[in-house]
Amino acid sequence: MDTTTRGWINGFIGVLIFAGSLPATRVAVADIDPTLLTAARASIAALIAAAMLLVLRQPRPARTAVASLLVVALGVVVGFPLLTALALQHVSSAHSIVFLGLLPLSTALFGVLRGGERLRPAFWGFSLLGSASVAGYALLGGGAASLQGDLLMLAAVVVCGLGYAEGARLSRTLGGWQVISWALLLAMPLMVPLMWLRWPPTLATIGAPAWWSLAYVSVFSMLVGFMFWYRGLAQGGIAAVGQLQLLQPFFGLGLAALLLHEQVSWTMLAVTVCAVSCVAGARRFAR
Repeated sequence: MDTTTRGWINGFIGVLIFAGSLPATRVAVADIDPTLLTAARASIAALIAAAMLLVLRQPRPARTAVASLLVVALGVVVGFPLLTALALQHVSSAHSIVFLGLLPLSTALFGVLRGGERLRPAFWGFSLLGSASVAGYALLGGGAASLQGDLLMLAAVVVCGLGYAEGARLSRTLGGWQVISWALLLAMPLMVPLMWLRWPPTLATIGAPAWWSLAYVSVFSMLVGFMFWYRGLAQGGIAAVGQLQLLQPFFGLGLAALLLHEQVSWTMLAVTVCAVSCVAGARRFAR
């Protein structure tokens, strides 16, 4: 099996894991403050990452890698989890998942800017068309929309694309699981005090579904998923493997309907299909 094929397989596993993130976050924020949720998931994942780095005796990253690791931490450890948690107080997880159709474009843009990749003009044509369909849907207020929630989701997509591309670039030399582990440790001095400050007076109001959701986003969304995802992007190319995210809205919409009993309208599904089709077309022109 060649490196490119392994990259697609690792990327696909990462997408499957990430698909449960927004539905799980939606469940968690019903009982847990979004800021507390962001700090708690990062702190829990950081403790696991620290143990892995210690047991496997990983060397510290070079000083030249620290700035990139900070970008990863701000993008995927702090930015995306916090912004999506805030957004999910205003929109349903099914509505927010539609915005994931923009992630391939965001990742590709930063793959060019930070990863040095080159893409054909037709690639951008397909990607922009898909982005326009998603943005138009948000502006028309399809589903349980709100301007505040939509803007938060757009910001989340931007910082997430940056974190994906920067982490993938760094994974070429540092390793996929090492990148997310060190990024989590860099964010830990901020996340632990923040978790302490936002700790509720009582935990009695937090139900079992919220606790299980916290466990999922801490272990899988924040750590395990990135182990596969960063490795896949580094092996198969940021822009190319990044297009696997086109499958994530379908997986996420299915989970939202199955687990949360949220209504998935035909309009919402049609827009998702349109965005996914455009990104699939763009993939043909990635190189």
